[in-house]
Amino acid sequence: VRLVESGGGLGQPGGSLRISCTASGDISSIYQIVWNRRAPGNRNQGDLVALITDGDMTHYEDSVKGRFTISRGDAKNVVLLQMDNLKVEDSAVYYCQANYRTAGGYRAAFGQGTQVTVAP
Repeated sequence: VRLVESGGGLGQPGGSLRISCTASGDISSIYQIVWNRRAPGNRNQGDLVALITDGDMTHYEDSVKGRFTISRGDAKNVVLLQMDNLKVEDSAVYYCQANYRTAGGYRAAFGQGTQVTVAP
């Protein structure tokens, strides 16, 4: 499984941006797509923002509830993150993660990330 993010860029407080995650490879093995973000200066792996399961259940981190929406695109291998009412603190590198099943067990794949900057 391979992932490529696109979209992002510069947004204004109160504005909107949309980023997308396109999966390739054995996409039928994916059971969960997660959007994470890593803020500047954060050395951690990143914080979960939102996720969607293969059953289309969704989950959001508290700070983005009501502002961000995770959904599937027109193509089955695309997951979108619509970000509305942006805040400066949403600035981060956003990267998607695919959790998938293999014959050898559960694995995770990560995209390269896309920068989102929110500034006046």
